Amino acid sequence: MTHPFRVVVIGGGPAGLAAAEVLSATGCAVQVVDAMPSLGRKLLMAGRGGLNITHSEPAEKFLTRYAQATPWLASFLAAWTTEDIQHWMEALGQESFVGSSGRIFPRAMKASPLLRAWLARLRAQGVTLHPRARWMGWDAAGRLTFLQEQRDAADIPLCTAPDAVILALGGASWPRLGSDGGWVSLLEQKGVAVSALRPANCGFQVDWSDAVRERFAGTPLKPVALTFGGLTVRGELVVTNSGLEGGALYALSAPLREHLAQHGAADLSCDLRPDLSVDDLTKRLAAVRPRESLSNKLRKALRLPPVAVALLREAGPVPTSMPALAARLKALPVRLTGAEPLARAISTAGGIAQDACDSRLMLRALPGVFAAGEMLDWEAPTGGYLLHACLATGRGAAQGALAWLRETHPERYRMPL
Repeated sequence: MTHPFRVVVIGGGPAGLAAAEVLSATGCAVQVVDAMPSLGRKLLMAGRGGLNITHSEPAEKFLTRYAQATPWLASFLAAWTTEDIQHWMEALGQESFVGSSGRIFPRAMKASPLLRAWLARLRAQGVTLHPRARWMGWDAAGRLTFLQEQRDAADIPLCTAPDAVILALGGASWPRLGSDGGWVSLLEQKGVAVSALRPANCGFQVDWSDAVRERFAGTPLKPVALTFGGLTVRGELVVTNSGLEGGALYALSAPLREHLAQHGAADLSCDLRPDLSVDDLTKRLAAVRPRESLSNKLRKALRLPPVAVALLREAGPVPTSMPALAARLKALPVRLTGAEPLARAISTAGGIAQDACDSRLMLRALPGVFAAGEMLDWEAPTGGYLLHACLATGRGAAQGALAWLRETHPERYRMPL
């Protein structure tokens, strides 16, 4: 009698669930193990403001969002495209739509209906889910070890000697949702090269005055255009108690983070009125009565909110001539002093090095062990790129595991790839 391949997927986020779906569809006996009481917690958090699952821009531009990791991820992204994700969602009863920015969302906006339907499909395909079970590494005999809560005797026991393992434990952002980076030391002890985990899509610290901190923390500022290192991004900012955050800043987080690591500070240029030129601003400012206060002048001429005026004052003495003031408003300097901690970042940079994996995402130091999602050393901006790559690499790792199992155990292989 031929027995199905046994595969343990460690991590119940998007990458792990994607791997489990592919594996179970081919007849593998799949167990998904997660330390949290329920699966997909970070996915649910991502969907609180609308689950941006991918982006509709052309593939050529889409790929560039992964920067240096593009050559590594390209084949996985090509094998699981934006259209594939939309069809997959529809098959789960979740229609999608393209927003005005080109981002793609489920029609319901929330993640919970999609996650419920996905988990139901996995159970129907025979996947066993094991929440509240923390992976602790391997024992001396090479068997998986887990720390798990007391379970009912009738429950299917955890498989500790599977035919293959998929690791999809996430990075280290939002650790309270399960991605705490605890896997780093476990893999390094086995000779797997791991680049240091760093914050990505994160906020940055600014030494605000007490006046800004007390009055404007939590205040949005939009639209703005931010420039750093020759790159300009338009979007919104939010003033926080410790600095700035927001979509426009997240898109620049990689170069800002690296610059801060080398120099200790970074000077960001903020255009407070990106729709108007310096000449336009100068003319509008000159049209206001000279006796008006600065706040009134900026409000009447340019509709600048109080928070923008406060940031103008934070940048130093305010220019008195209208051309100089206009120029300052188009390139307001903001000195960043550090990145916010990794635990507060949206995503994680760093992770398992590319050279530590083969083309199937199998760890070279650990045959039969594959990795996917944010555990891998790549980063991307918000806008659907993060979730898309997690889904794509989860499926890619599963396909890699199936190919490896077929090669190493041909006598047991029953299902086509």
